[in-house]
Amino acid sequence: MANPWRGDVALVIDGERHVMRLTLGALAELEAKLETGSLIDLVQRFEGGGFGTRDVLALIVAGLRGGGWQGGASDLLSAEIEGGPMGAARAAAELLARAFMLPEGRDAAV
Repeated sequence: MANPWRGDVALVIDGERHVMRLTLGALAELEAKLETGSLIDLVQRFEGGGFGTRDVLALIVAGLRGGGWQGGASDLLSAEIEGGPMGAARAAAELLARAFMLPEGRDAAV
């Protein structure tokens, strides 16, 4: 079960439900794979709607790996993602938002 308070986002790939999570290790792997900029730049691209399919794929792969998946980007090239490209983009954006979301009632100083 996907736990949003832990940063989980569910995604159905080829009919199988996967739980994605951006762990610290997954974030480090994601940052290493980014073509340009940092994680902050990636967040800004998503917030401004300036992200590309490469960004979406990198986030999906990092999230899947953070959830325990052992595959890579090449495994998703012909995969059927529920909701198509827009579903993948929504899941990637949600994954990124949850990774940096503070629990309710907490402020950044905690």
